[in-house]
Amino acid sequence: MLTSKQRAKLRALANSAEMILQVGKGGISPHLVKQADDALTARELIKGGVLETSPLSAKEAANALAQETNSQVVQVIGMKFILYRRNPDKPIIELSE
Repeated sequence: MLTSKQRAKLRALANSAEMILQVGKGGISPHLVKQADDALTARELIKGGVLETSPLSAKEAANALAQETNSQVVQVIGMKFILYRRNPDKPIIELSE
């Protein structure tokens, strides 16, 4: 579980990051889960968005992807969300305890 200080640091890091995931009318597909999983392994922190045609809200999509990829939802604002998962082999982001 992330502390409020850790969330704040991750939000600051994600502020300049580009949105690399989009949940569309197909919802959460296995391909999207694989894409998110690969991105989390490579980057640890990803930003995604939900299109208006999606059957899911941003919060529902973020929670579903977090559950499927074993990651944590950092933030959901409007139609965008941020996910984080630490890479156990090569950590990129250092979070203090």
